[in-house]
Amino acid sequence: MPSNRHQMPLRIYPLRILGMGLGGTVAAVVLWERNASVLAWIGMVLPAFVWPHVAYLLTRRSKNPYRTETRNLLIDSAMAASFVPLMHFNLLPSVLLLTLTMVDKITTGIRGLWARSIPAMLAGGVAGTVFAGFHWAPDTSMRVIMACLPVMTLHTLSVSIVSYRLIRKTAQQNQLLDELRRVDALTGLFGRGHWQEQAEAALRRHHTLAEPASMLMLDIDHFKAINDTHGHTVGDEVIRALAHVVRGSVRASDCAGRFGGDEFAIVLPGMRVQEALAVAHRIRAQTEAVRLRQLPEVRITSSIGVAAASHRHGTLRAWIDAADAALYTAKHSGRNRVASDPEAETPPAV
Repeated sequence: MPSNRHQMPLRIYPLRILGMGLGGTVAAVVLWERNASVLAWIGMVLPAFVWPHVAYLLTRRSKNPYRTETRNLLIDSAMAASFVPLMHFNLLPSVLLLTLTMVDKITTGIRGLWARSIPAMLAGGVAGTVFAGFHWAPDTSMRVIMACLPVMTLHTLSVSIVSYRLIRKTAQQNQLLDELRRVDALTGLFGRGHWQEQAEAALRRHHTLAEPASMLMLDIDHFKAINDTHGHTVGDEVIRALAHVVRGSVRASDCAGRFGGDEFAIVLPGMRVQEALAVAHRIRAQTEAVRLRQLPEVRITSSIGVAAASHRHGTLRAWIDAADAALYTAKHSGRNRVASDPEAETPPAV
């Protein structure tokens, strides 16, 4: 896919045709009013109606289109400023063309282009004065005012459309970045940052509204041995398999995330420890039944710790530590089992 720098000339081409053409049209009305010479008409027609196509061809043939197009934009500024002495410094169209030229340079987003365009505009004004002579006639007729109105309207609309598209594209990119931040690429579960935000929200609701919530911490048993024996590719497949089991075992309102490495964490809002234990046992059993297509002999099991939100958990770290402690209890008890926070209410036997 071409980069934005290579796409820029193609984007600017129609805008240059429109901008220079509108500027030339306004200048033409002024030239017609004062019965300008053929030389003055040539000085208007070449920049307004020929230059946009020449600039595009120069860019297309350039080895560095971005640099060439940046230079062309400075030439645009000089040519627009050269219209001012051609129009004998007619006030409204002169101010309009110089202002819109500067706006165009600002909206390109090229750093410092507007500042570099000021010397170019001064040079264009001087060149135009040498070409046409210095004549001071700032009064603006109603005919010229009417000719300026479409320029203001069309230019404003075109810049607004370009800005709108840029804003939409930026918003879509930000949404994609946010999605990438929230979701772990390997598992499709939430990333640790987003998971912690949801866990903190559940803990706050527990403290303020007494809403129950439970947390599960999962770990793949003997994962290092699987990696060492079969390689990291198989290890990734095992992680994806467990993530698939987790996704199929939780509700839409739950938040399951990859906590790090082969460890997973699930926040179960509104769920008491007894229900959470049932979810944990279901995940453990389904994990044990998983078989890899390429290596069916690999046995996958998991250990799971469960901790209900409690007044003892003043911070998210304390709640995670409770679930982590339950996880290590499960591991030290022989793995492939579920354990709950020993300080939580003892649930009925499952």
